[in-house]
Amino acid sequence: MTRQLDSPAVQKVYQHTIRTVIFSQMLGGAGLAAGITVGSLIAAEMLGTEKYAGVPSALFTIGSAGASLLVGRITASSGRRLGLATGFFLGGIGALLIILATVLTNIWLLFFALIIYGAGTATNLQARYAGTDLALPHKRATAVSMAMVATTFGAVLGPNMVGVMSHVAIFLHIPELAGIFILAAGAFFAAGFILYFFLKPDPYLLARDIAIEAPIEEQGIHNQGLIYLGGFVMVMTQIIMVAIMTMTPLHMQHHQHSVNAIGLVISFHIASMYLPSLITGTLVDKIGTHKMALIAGFVLVLAAMTTMLAPTDSVLLLTLGLSLLGIGWNFGLISGTTAVVDGTNTLERPKVQSRIDVLIAVFGSLAGILSGVIVNYSDYAVLSFIGILLAVFIIIVVFITRKKGVRM
Repeated sequence: MTRQLDSPAVQKVYQHTIRTVIFSQMLGGAGLAAGITVGSLIAAEMLGTEKYAGVPSALFTIGSAGASLLVGRITASSGRRLGLATGFFLGGIGALLIILATVLTNIWLLFFALIIYGAGTATNLQARYAGTDLALPHKRATAVSMAMVATTFGAVLGPNMVGVMSHVAIFLHIPELAGIFILAAGAFFAAGFILYFFLKPDPYLLARDIAIEAPIEEQGIHNQGLIYLGGFVMVMTQIIMVAIMTMTPLHMQHHQHSVNAIGLVISFHIASMYLPSLITGTLVDKIGTHKMALIAGFVLVLAAMTTMLAPTDSVLLLTLGLSLLGIGWNFGLISGTTAVVDGTNTLERPKVQSRIDVLIAVFGSLAGILSGVIVNYSDYAVLSFIGILLAVFIIIVVFITRKKGVRM
């Protein structure tokens, strides 16, 4: 007998999948926050200059790109369970290598370690798709949100543990800034184990079997316009977010803000990246991905304007700007992700998803590198102004494609 997506048995598996992903994401969020908070500070300390401080963000984003392909390929052949667990395990290994690099003061090992560490970042993003495999079509955005919102807990905890983990690092006789990567390694490994042992039955393999059993006309077709537009929104929001976020810790350090103040701003930023997921998915399901993509663009304009105009001594305004930056990213990622899922059929979905996440990672990497160069030759305000221009570009493209009939 042909299984149906809306059958009680399948939806029971869906609920179990969501619970498992939520627990793993709580841990994974703590892991990814480490690199965002202090990665650029470690590199600047080793290199003796802030000119290339965007390199760490670029490197673990490059690692994220490679890991996206790897996780996508494993998912297509062996399912989400093995794909996601592998990504988190690699991220944990990368975190341990970063610690070793700081102990040895070896910049080349640090660069290599950041690439491996990027697998954890990629897996955190890829996990959002696991929630959509068995979700009913009108609940896909909500499923993405449920997978993402759990990341908030670890992601907020991570930056605020910088001070505590610095004391742990001193106790273990390793550099202070490396302490947070002890937490990152443990978090990534724990997330990987949870997924490997508890994500059963595998949601993608079950969804694939259901699709294969379904009549041809019910298997769905590719909507290239929807895929391209959703991918565009995700890539552009990633560029803006990574560029401004990467330079904020260094901007604050340059103006004598404490590490705790930097951790506070980044924790608000990361919370804003994920916590709005509590309502974003519901909004997308109700008003549509197109309108949410436009709202994302407007929020990003406000975010970049705030960081551009914020006085250098104002932690409050920098916190507000980085919070808006996170919210705009959240709106763009969830609306774009939902558009891509809606535009692909089940059998082709992992391949398309991984390719788009590669683009997100690659362009995010370039944003990380160029942000350091831009700030070095101009300043943080100029970087923020460029962010405004890119956000306006999102609004224009989404509006024009809507007029031409590409529905999101």
